[in-house]
Amino acid sequence: MLSAKLIRSFINKPQLLARSYSNKNDQLTLCTQENGIRRIVLNNPAKRNAMSLKLMESLRENILRDVKELDLRVIVLSANGPAFCAGHDLKELVSIKKRSEHANIFHICSDIMELIQDIPVPVIAEVGAIATAAGCQLVATCDMAVASEKATFCTPGVNIGLFCSTPAVALARAVPRKLALDMLLTGEIISAQQALSNGLVSRVVPHDQLQAEVTRIAEGICEKSRSVIALGKSTFYRQIIKDRNSAYQDASNIMVENMCIHDGPEGIKAFLERRDPTWDHNLD
Repeated sequence: MLSAKLIRSFINKPQLLARSYSNKNDQLTLCTQENGIRRIVLNNPAKRNAMSLKLMESLRENILRDVKELDLRVIVLSANGPAFCAGHDLKELVSIKKRSEHANIFHICSDIMELIQDIPVPVIAEVGAIATAAGCQLVATCDMAVASEKATFCTPGVNIGLFCSTPAVALARAVPRKLALDMLLTGEIISAQQALSNGLVSRVVPHDQLQAEVTRIAEGICEKSRSVIALGKSTFYRQIIKDRNSAYQDASNIMVENMCIHDGPEGIKAFLERRDPTWDHNLD
């Protein structure tokens, strides 16, 4: 997890601009940014947004792009087509013969999952369709996941001879162990409501309200202090893997640090004085 010192390296002056990004794989992911919200759309519907090497490289590039800039406050991951993400590109996997090339694919996938939780801004999955295998892993990894009532989830690798071992890392940290193993051992699909009741997603909404709900949440995050959110997100992922006493020590230290930056006292004073806070988003 990122330390407070490392988070500071992501901080810069805010410029809330509208941007449209492109890269060498720009047809595989679409990236725009406006009013602090970056939207990254998986855009290979013909292959059900399978996580090919090129798509993963494009996704990673768009997550990392200008991440030091303060005008980035939240990232939304969504998808075009009939599937949110169908997991790894199976044709690509079987076409590769070298162990090192397979290792590279799974390394990049794991790197993206860690990156999502390590960057200082929240990442929200907007899930309107089925998410399988590494696609389910992506949902489980995001800080929040909002699903439509039509969304479904599964880890079916066991059915085709490739156990979902890396998806299991994120899945086991998001849902109860018994459900994780049920999904991993049977490959069966669970509904959006089952995902909600077991913690895989944050909220379930009617399909036609999905984008509006995610936008509402993202806009609410943009109104808050980026520095406070950065501290809080980093601390959350760091403490959750510690024993209780160590977790409290770490969290207590961060509470003290939170009170030492401008936005901590400023937010409290604004609340007490019944006014809007003036954030500077700075961790110094």
